[in-house]
Amino acid sequence: MTEHTVAVNRRARHDYAIEQTLEAGLVLTGTEIKSIRAGRANLAEAYARIERGEAWLIGAHIAPYEQGNRNNHEPTRTRKLLLHRDQIAELVGKTQAKGFTLVPLRLYIRDGLAKLEVGIARGKKAHDKRRAIAERDMRRELEREGKEARIKL
Repeated sequence: MTEHTVAVNRRARHDYAIEQTLEAGLVLTGTEIKSIRAGRANLAEAYARIERGEAWLIGAHIAPYEQGNRNNHEPTRTRKLLLHRDQIAELVGKTQAKGFTLVPLRLYIRDGLAKLEVGIARGKKAHDKRRAIAERDMRRELEREGKEARIKL
């Protein structure tokens, strides 16, 4: 079972508190999967939405395939997410709750198939972001001091 990460949405963990994650498949065209395998995908502006009982990935950028012909794909087209019906029903219930949204976290290839890790997330307030940055800086400083102490020994 091989897994290769293609794109990570780094802003998602900064802007949102991730409550739960789940894996979804993607409906792709031939040139899209070739472009993903070449590592030419970006999730920075992407989000997920449930409409009419189906899950959709909106705003993800998959670059046109270099060797593609006139049938190449549109880079930011809306793509269908493959989830079980009960998973979609659970997501509908959770996203209708106050403040929850679906955020794509990571695009990867597992055993030749493109998969998307989707998070059920709640938006962070500005003070929560500042606290997270302060904690990260403090951890980094403690690690730096620990390394300096080991070097002196």
